[in-house]
Amino acid sequence: MPLPRIFCLVSSSEDLALLPAFAELGVAGFQVRDKAATTRELLALTAAVIERVGTYDACVVVDDRLDVALAAGAHGVHLGASDLPLAEARRMADAVAPGLLVGATCRDRAAVEAAAAAGADYAGFGPVFATSSKAGLPDPLGVSAVADAAGVLPLIAIGGISTTSAGAVRAAGAHGVAVIGGLWRQPDPLQAAKELVEAVG
Repeated sequence: MPLPRIFCLVSSSEDLALLPAFAELGVAGFQVRDKAATTRELLALTAAVIERVGTYDACVVVDDRLDVALAAGAHGVHLGASDLPLAEARRMADAVAPGLLVGATCRDRAAVEAAAAAGADYAGFGPVFATSSKAGLPDPLGVSAVADAAGVLPLIAIGGISTTSAGAVRAAGAHGVAVIGGLWRQPDPLQAAKELVEAVG
């Protein structure tokens, strides 16, 4: 599964009925992230996302939980600093699901290099800009940090990404972007998806 240029983050509070339209417009990645969900709820949510976008050959990854990603038949898992260590996740994934994408949250070039050494396929890099979608984040890194970290792993820039800023992070060397408010919080999410696909190129 090719690494998408755009990941749309999905929780149980979003309107899943929009997912097929997003995929049809060219949003090829969906990251299931629901910190409040139980394991069973997260599994059900992941299965629902896969069901809605599977006919579009879209890539679905699960935040934090390798077990849920494997049980649901997702295409990948995205791991943070407090999740299963990357090297262990890579070893386990290779044993039971070769080709599973393993992503890692990174905030600087050193972290990207460490993730690459541990077997990550890509780095979720951010927050690039200010965002209210997740509490407890560090200060925005800025576009220059994307440029500094580029070239080790494909970078998926996250944090305050919009149709107006997506082009800048792509120009700085990011492979793609991950969005929440840039799609879900817009007056017309489908128009925002269309503009984002055009901006990312």
